[in-house]
Amino acid sequence: MAEQDDSEKTEEPTQRKLEEAQKKGDVVKSQEISTWFVMTGAAVAIALLAPTSASSLAGSLRIFLAQPDAIPMDAEHLRRIWLGVGRDAFGAVIAPLGILVGAALFGHLIQHAPVFTAESMKPKLSKISPKEGMKRLFGPKGLMNLAKGVVKLAVVGTVCFLIVWPERDQLSLMMTWDVAQLLPMVQAMTLKVFAGVIAVMTIVAALDYLFERLQWMKKQRMSVQEVKDEYKQMEGDPTVKAKLRQIRVERGRKRMMAAVPTATVIITNPTHYAVALKYEQGMGAPVVVAKGVDAVAFRIREVGQEHDIPIIENPPLARALHATVQIDEEIKPEHYKAVAEVIGYVMRLKAKMSRSGRR
Repeated sequence: MAEQDDSEKTEEPTQRKLEEAQKKGDVVKSQEISTWFVMTGAAVAIALLAPTSASSLAGSLRIFLAQPDAIPMDAEHLRRIWLGVGRDAFGAVIAPLGILVGAALFGHLIQHAPVFTAESMKPKLSKISPKEGMKRLFGPKGLMNLAKGVVKLAVVGTVCFLIVWPERDQLSLMMTWDVAQLLPMVQAMTLKVFAGVIAVMTIVAALDYLFERLQWMKKQRMSVQEVKDEYKQMEGDPTVKAKLRQIRVERGRKRMMAAVPTATVIITNPTHYAVALKYEQGMGAPVVVAKGVDAVAFRIREVGQEHDIPIIENPPLARALHATVQIDEEIKPEHYKAVAEVIGYVMRLKAKMSRSGRR
């Protein structure tokens, strides 16, 4: 039955469906993105803080390594020594730890905004069901995650091998070096490995995010019936109704403006009203192709000027046509005479200009 339901979900999710999923905490998440940021944060911490942290900690531990027999054994001295070591260890760890925590948080925030929902806190039997647990482990998603993990491990392991293997002779000599020589070399080698792994993980993280997003969008798909039901719900929402009405008005206005260049004449108030009329031989009566007041009227005049449409000032006629005739309708019989005079004047003007042009 579940497979049948999934097969029926052939429609792309609506914006409302996606928003509802996000409100429930169901968002696109790629663990590889977070891993990339943590690794980058670790590399930054090693590059900037490792020398200082290591030297501070080494100073505290030197007495244990170089002169263990000189350590005072009375309680007061031991307490001071261990307090100093603890303080230095805390100072050495707190800054790198802060960078790692910040990187991990940023890795999550860059993928999606924080989502606070009680949905994920609700008790679900599927979370403790052994059967559901086996499905998660050995189902399609679990096997896909296993395959991704194996591929990632193989790729990262190969990169580390290719970086470290050429340095094998130097690594064997490092065992005989002094700590002062050893630490910079270990830092350089570690950063080299991190740089290679981060470069590879950049590609892995990008591909994983793309894969997770495609899977998430597939999961959000809807059946035809769900789309119909949602549309019916949206029609009853006053906010959605207003939005749809606004969209319809905007689309109608764009279509109207696109028709202005086809007009024969534009009759104006002159500033508050504008009505664009179209008339051609064979038409029963002139047709209103555009009309508007104030800002819309101004735009109609602008478009008319751009396309050399004659603009005639006739305030009473402009107001009457605007009030009584809708877009794409023929003018009323009571306006025939006044409009005929305007169009006749425009035709004579065009004929006169045409004769002047031929001369």
